[in-house]
Amino acid sequence: MELKKEFDNTYHQPFPSSDEDRERVALDLKAGLHPLRQKFVFWYTRRTPGVRTQTSYEDNIKKIVDFSSVEAFWVSYCHLARASTLPSPTDLHLFKEGIRPLWEDSANCNGGKWIIRFKKVVSGRFWEDLVLALVGDQLDYGENICGAVLSIRFNEDILSVWNRNASDHQAVMALRDSIKRHLKLPNSYVMEYKPHDASLRDNSSYRNTWLRG
Repeated sequence: MELKKEFDNTYHQPFPSSDEDRERVALDLKAGLHPLRQKFVFWYTRRTPGVRTQTSYEDNIKKIVDFSSVEAFWVSYCHLARASTLPSPTDLHLFKEGIRPLWEDSANCNGGKWIIRFKKVVSGRFWEDLVLALVGDQLDYGENICGAVLSIRFNEDILSVWNRNASDHQAVMALRDSIKRHLKLPNSYVMEYKPHDASLRDNSSYRNTWLRG
């Protein structure tokens, strides 16, 4: 697979920052695996259109799988449904372990997200490129990134990259530039930014964005 070859060619052995990560990396290396710098979790959210229930959004988020090595990533990813086959409305989340894909999570509450809207015929390719960049730790200010979301909607699909600190303008803009570069995003695409506290106030993920670039 061309994607796998490209990803493997960019792999570098990680330099873990915590005792827990150092222990995880040591165990993976001992098992002959290629450890990632971060452990990640895929999550899935599916809501029934037109049906209102008392079930909270948090209760609808289901963990699919976690992984911490290159080998485990490919096993997990190859078994996931492709974007083109997912029903609407559906959200597929990829987040660092310990961070739930919720605005209120302690890692997310002071942050925000960059938003990119795509036609359905191309969203799957851009999502794959984004997943590889995130898992491979290729995006600038990677320590400020919490995760990414693919939102399947009726007329379009939406990619968003969540970061920890919406008030750090330099990091926010550097993340934008890094996303554009790694996705090879055409100039015709507009990126929008929205802090999570604004989403909490208007109860909307993608409306009323604050910044365009």
